[in-house]
Amino acid sequence: MNNLFKKILFTSAILIIFSGFFPGQGDIYFEISKNIDVFGKVYKEISLNYVDEINPEEFMRAGIRGMLNSLDPYTIFIDENKKDEIDLITNGKYGGVGISIGVRGDEVTVVEVLDGYSAQKQGVRIGDVLIEADGQKISSENVDEISTYVKGEPGTQVEIKIIRNESKDTLLFNLIREEVLIKNITYYGFYPPESNNAYIKLSNFSRSAGDEVKKALKDLKSQKDIKSIILDLRGNPGGLLDVAVDICDKFLEKDKLIVSTKGRDLASEKKYFSVQEPMSGDSRIVLLINEGSASASEIVAGAIQDQDRGVILGVKSFGKGLVQTISPLSYNTSLKITTAKYYTPSGRCIQKIDYTQKNKVMAVTDSIDNGTYYTPNKRIVYGGGGITPDSTVEFKIEGDVTKDLLAKGMFFKFANSYYEGNASSKLSEIKNEKLFASFISFLEKQKYLYQSDAEKQIDKLIEDVHKKKMDTSLSDDLKKIRKQFETLDNSEYKIYEDEILREIKIELAARYTGTEGKITASLEGDKQFQAALKIATNEKIYNGILHN
Repeated sequence: MNNLFKKILFTSAILIIFSGFFPGQGDIYFEISKNIDVFGKVYKEISLNYVDEINPEEFMRAGIRGMLNSLDPYTIFIDENKKDEIDLITNGKYGGVGISIGVRGDEVTVVEVLDGYSAQKQGVRIGDVLIEADGQKISSENVDEISTYVKGEPGTQVEIKIIRNESKDTLLFNLIREEVLIKNITYYGFYPPESNNAYIKLSNFSRSAGDEVKKALKDLKSQKDIKSIILDLRGNPGGLLDVAVDICDKFLEKDKLIVSTKGRDLASEKKYFSVQEPMSGDSRIVLLINEGSASASEIVAGAIQDQDRGVILGVKSFGKGLVQTISPLSYNTSLKITTAKYYTPSGRCIQKIDYTQKNKVMAVTDSIDNGTYYTPNKRIVYGGGGITPDSTVEFKIEGDVTKDLLAKGMFFKFANSYYEGNASSKLSEIKNEKLFASFISFLEKQKYLYQSDAEKQIDKLIEDVHKKKMDTSLSDDLKKIRKQFETLDNSEYKIYEDEILREIKIELAARYTGTEGKITASLEGDKQFQAALKIATNEKIYNGILHN
């Protein structure tokens, strides 16, 4: 009897212990099973008995999208038609002809031609308007479907029809699809050319980015000593976590913490350290960021800042501190799912938006990290809302007229027109006065009319006066004021001439010298780059920032 009592007591103790280790596991599996059963019955019932015939696949996909919409925007379902997007995300390559397209006005336009691929070899140009691909009509309304026509297996052929220049010449190209590798580094070199300052523009974090950075540093070091490096991550939306770690490895001392990731389970925490001696040696580093720098860009910026390895300059980054994993599903579909948050070496999470707040789907709400942290040099850094630069320098278009010209694509259109008539000219020899005069003349031919916000408001007032049949003298006075504003509008071209010329030259450089030429042209009037160059090349200022 004594033994029996001991056995019962021992069994009870085991149940109590194990129930402490696995709280609610049975409940969650029951809830999943129950709701899958309910969902399946609802889906089947509506698919078979709804008043109108249902497309079962589209109906289910709508259900999946609706379910995922209740989470964060980075958790998405990728169907079998977008398999090439997986290759692009993970490997930085796809089967295509080497062009990038965008909508300019109502036209689907070639905005970039990659060097060395079929489109460039056969003469496709920036500014060409795409109207047909493999017999399918192309317009701004079906622009999302264009990739399915142009992309495909390497070695296959695609026929595209374009319209070129103001005389609307129609041209036909038979292009061979190739394996297109997306360049992560769009430019590297010593800039200014006579200096020992290396400039590297990193635009993506696909699989080959680490190797590209390694090659760039080796090439630059073979030319001359690198005293300083400006690493430009502006507008870089990120990419692969392990690639960001690999790139940090090129700049940080060995055995330095780069980033930590923590998932739902606390035991899932992973820490990533630098494993090799830095290729950059003791070169001064200034890293450029802006509101378009996200994810992997913020991992690199956070590691450089938190380890006091370099100065971060620009404006606050995007604030994406979430890590995604791609899980293959059946029938060539995949799920990109947020599985963890990442933390910089000081311990901060820079996630800006909390997707758990007021979200009934989430069992536990989270909170944004707005804490204060410290680097080894006792510099203060902050959690939440992206990476805050050590030196904040804004770079924006000042003139409203310049913004309007950009929004209406006038610089892009002018560059197409000018290059068409001056293809043999050397960009460096074109005089500013002549170029500016040509641009103003082009705007007149295009019947471009700039209206300031003040003019728009006056027009509304004049219209209101007419509607309410008020004193006509008031309307006349308003028209006189409006006329004065028109005169001011014309003078704005002259006021912002330098800014306008800069935008013209950037677009023309893309036509004459390609992507690399466009980037170097953009650096000349780039306030953020010029500020970075001043810090990078001045040891006293640089050390002053890193040591408070």
